[in-house]
Amino acid sequence: MATILLVDDEQLLRESLAALLQKEGYQVVQAPDGRAAYDAALAQVFDLVVTDMRMPTMDGTALLGHLQQVCPQTPVIVMTAFGTVETAVSAMRSGAVDYVLKPVQFEDLLLRVRRALEIGEMRRDRRILTEQLAATSTFHNLIGESPPMARLFELVRKLSAVRSSVLIVGESGTGKELFARAIHYNGVTRDKPFVAVNCGAIPESLIESELFGHRKGAFTGAIKDRIGYFEAANGGTLFLDEISCLPQAVQSSLLRALEERVVVPVGDTRPRPIDVRIIAASNQDLAELCKEGKFREDLLYRLDVVRLRLPPLRERRQDIPLLARHFLDKYSREMNKPVAGVSNAAMRALLEHEWRGNVRELENVIERAVIFAEGRDIEAADLPFRTAAEPAAETGESLKQALAGFERQHIIDALRRHNYDKTETARHLEIGVSSLYRKLDELNIPKDLRDLEARPAPH
Repeated sequence: MATILLVDDEQLLRESLAALLQKEGYQVVQAPDGRAAYDAALAQVFDLVVTDMRMPTMDGTALLGHLQQVCPQTPVIVMTAFGTVETAVSAMRSGAVDYVLKPVQFEDLLLRVRRALEIGEMRRDRRILTEQLAATSTFHNLIGESPPMARLFELVRKLSAVRSSVLIVGESGTGKELFARAIHYNGVTRDKPFVAVNCGAIPESLIESELFGHRKGAFTGAIKDRIGYFEAANGGTLFLDEISCLPQAVQSSLLRALEERVVVPVGDTRPRPIDVRIIAASNQDLAELCKEGKFREDLLYRLDVVRLRLPPLRERRQDIPLLARHFLDKYSREMNKPVAGVSNAAMRALLEHEWRGNVRELENVIERAVIFAEGRDIEAADLPFRTAAEPAAETGESLKQALAGFERQHIIDALRRHNYDKTETARHLEIGVSSLYRKLDELNIPKDLRDLEARPAPH
């Protein structure tokens, strides 16, 4: 049964209310003032607090402020005299869920207690759900240790603390929605709604209704009022994937919503206020679309407050072993198949593959391989690109050797691409020039290649 903290400096009233609540089966702890109640809240978890507003030592307003700090999920009912209703209203704005007028009507109090306890239970359920969502959607599930990913992780941390609009760009399969969820669930919006919308999957005739809602009778099939994604995400984050697919007419409506912080449902004339953080994503170059007249430049400015560019998997190949291990653990657990690891030959094939589908393709490849590799390591033959894997299988290289071989070729390619300019090559590789020279020695890169001077680029 629920435990209630009852706070009132009038002893006779407090004991009478305690007896009433105990008769209903509640456990009651009494406190004569706000200070004693605050000490009790620090020592014990309560399901509900019922407190008077005017008390010595610490009044109800101050107590409510402290409770919001130490136990924000615990609902509070305030009791106040008829002549000070405005005080109760102010308390509700500060976090109280209800108020009771003195002299207290017992039946009215019991009704409000039951309702407040239901609110408290809903809050606890919501917190549990939020924590579960965070466990599967947080920053910590973003896999990678390469320099580009480290910079992105730091940006995610910073963006989680604010509500600025974010534009996420990158090729398909790079994890744009995962990053959007990480920003949402690791900061100020974590207990608010996260609504994801694929703009490219909604028929053009329905996009405006889906985003902004509609009134009954607004069009054929509109049999009742319906809120749109903006209102569903109110207070939280609206993730607009494939934003480039929005028709220009809808782009205008979206721009107005962002500028005026209101939406107007289809078939209505009354604007409705919204408070939504927008995270948009695109695998197309929106600036180029603006030049072609296919995307509004003023809308791009509104969306592109902070930009995250997600690198394709081929630009962060050192993360492939981590990602492969992550997906291997995931699917071997889901399928209940004891797959221990990835063979050296298979890992080399993974490192050398082109990965046009990026992380999504890698996940699909590992899922497929787990199906065929029951009870043993994933071999090169389990991968769908055996032609690249078979030569590697003959080398018998260790994983360390395979990684070194890839790193060596990657540096050689970078040197050639930058006309053998060591400074430019180091900048491209995101390492210091001294580190580049050390790598050249460690990887035994040919002396004639290493010592070539930078030369003018051919015309």
